[in-house]
Amino acid sequence: MIATPMNADEKQVLASARAGDESAFNELMAAHGREIRSYLYRMTACREDAEDLAQVVWVRVFRNLARFEGRSSFRTWLFTIATSVARDHHRAKQRWPVEAQDHARALAESGPETAGEFRRVARLSEAGRYEIREHIDFCLTCIMKTLPLEQQLAVMLADIYGFIATEGAEIVGVTLGIFKHLLHDARLTMERVFEHRCALINKSGVCHQCSELNGFFNPAQDQQAELSKIDLVRAADDPNRSHLLDLRLALARGMNPLHSEGSDLQEAIMAVVRKAVA
Repeated sequence: MIATPMNADEKQVLASARAGDESAFNELMAAHGREIRSYLYRMTACREDAEDLAQVVWVRVFRNLARFEGRSSFRTWLFTIATSVARDHHRAKQRWPVEAQDHARALAESGPETAGEFRRVARLSEAGRYEIREHIDFCLTCIMKTLPLEQQLAVMLADIYGFIATEGAEIVGVTLGIFKHLLHDARLTMERVFEHRCALINKSGVCHQCSELNGFFNPAQDQQAELSKIDLVRAADDPNRSHLLDLRLALARGMNPLHSEGSDLQEAIMAVVRKAVA
C-alpha cells in the first residue's frame, strides 16, 4: 500500500486536474481511490461508512484542489483530508473494548441466524472465501480500534500506509515529537494486547477465533499446513513482541480489506462485531 513518488505523467495529471480538467480529476480518483477507501475502512470498520466518507473526501478534494500548493506530496495532502473527514465521523463513536471480538462471538452463538448468514456469504459471494491470513488483518483492525484515535492514526499511517514520521505528523496535525510518541504508545499497547489474546501464536492467548472460523468454513483443510505458510505463525516462539507486531503489520500492508478473496465474508463477520459493541 506504499505509493511510489509521482512520475512526470502523474504530475501532469495533477496539474490538469488543478486547472479544472474533469477527466484528469477522475484519473486521480482512480489512482488513489482504493487506498483511501481501505484507510477509511480500517478507521471505521464498516464498508458502508468507508464508501460514504470516501465520497466526502473527494468532494473536498475537488473543491480545494486549485488551492493545493504542492508543499507536501499530493498523497500526503489527500490523506490529511481523509483524516479530517474520519475525525469528524469518529467524534460520535466510542473506542472498542479489547474484548470486542469476544462479545461478537457470544452474539453469534446466541442464535442460528448469524451462522446462517456467514454460510450464505461463503456460498454465494465471489469474495466469500475464509482465509486465516485475512482474518489476522481483520483482528489487527479490531485491535487498532481499541486505541485512542490519534494513536490509531499514527500506527496506520506509519506502519501500514508507509508515511515517514514527518508526513504522518503533518497528516495528524501534531509535532514530529508528539507523532513519534503516539506511534510508540500505540505499538506498545498493541504488543501487550496481542501477547495476551492471540492463541494463534501464544498458547495462553484467550482468542481462538482464527482457528475456530477456519474449522467452521474449511473443515477438510489441513490447518497446520495452511498456518505454516504464514510468517507470523512460523515466528510464534519469538519472544520479541515488537517483531511479531511488525509481521502482523507487514501482512496488513500487502492486503486491501475491501478487495480480497474473503472481503465480503470478513465484512459480514465485522458487522457482528459492530453490533456487539454498539
